[in-house]
Amino acid sequence: MELLKYLQTVRMPWLDSVVDALTYLGDEVFFMLVGLLLLWCIDKKWGFRLLFVGMLGTSFNQLLKGIFLIPRPWILDPTFEIVESARAGATGYSFPSGHTHSAVSVFTTLAVWQKKKWVTAGCVLLMLVVGFSRMYLGVHTPLDVGVSLIAGLVLTLVLLHLFERADEKKTLRITLCTTVFTALVLAYLCLVPKGEKNMPEFDLHGVESMSKMLGASVGVMLAWYLDMKYVHFETKAPLWAQAVKLLGGVALVLLVKSGMKPVFNFIFGDNAMADGVRYFAIAAAGGILWPMTFRFLGKRNGEKN
Repeated sequence: MELLKYLQTVRMPWLDSVVDALTYLGDEVFFMLVGLLLLWCIDKKWGFRLLFVGMLGTSFNQLLKGIFLIPRPWILDPTFEIVESARAGATGYSFPSGHTHSAVSVFTTLAVWQKKKWVTAGCVLLMLVVGFSRMYLGVHTPLDVGVSLIAGLVLTLVLLHLFERADEKKTLRITLCTTVFTALVLAYLCLVPKGEKNMPEFDLHGVESMSKMLGASVGVMLAWYLDMKYVHFETKAPLWAQAVKLLGGVALVLLVKSGMKPVFNFIFGDNAMADGVRYFAIAAAGGILWPMTFRFLGKRNGEKN
């Protein structure tokens, strides 16, 4: 807490805004954008890998949160003040940092994919920036950030190593294992007896988060399987087509993610099940339905793709 209190003394409005913007490099939306850009337009194998690395990282992160039940810094010390703009994104227990873990998943994957020193250096810098931003904003302690940096790096490297050595059949087994792990974490968070350290609003966030990850994991696993067996969508396209793929796909995903939320809540109720089904629909829309249109874009380009 001493470091956080020192950072509190050096805050300035303009710096708060800059750091608040940088912390979004560890946000779910940034992770989705990078994953979908890779998947649709650059290298679908690494796009699928990134999505699974990120989802497994979130599951592992939520498991640790559910085991250790460490409150946020402003709860540990009521005299401590955070940057208010960061409060909305600081949900769930404090340990370990979800934003930091997400940033490590994204940037480590990009570094391993590119295998270039300058890319690796830039990715390491961005990971550290996100970790620092969480402490500057006052929503995580150095322990939260440090454990996420180490755990995220190890978990990402191990999973990418397994993917790199796997053939098509083993790849699908890996995705199945990660999905089963996500389901087990969800079961743990739902069934573990609650004690004095539990905070109902943080417990609920964990269950909601894992319901989303389970739905997304099943959807991405199905999308990868269908592409391997039947779809075989092409990522290469002229610039105008890439823009259509990216902008149209993002619009579709956001429509399902936000626009269709009231529909899923009406059908399933405003609960974790609705979140899980909605995130499965997001994965199916982005990984199955939208890529089926890429063949049309190739034909419009004289079958050059």
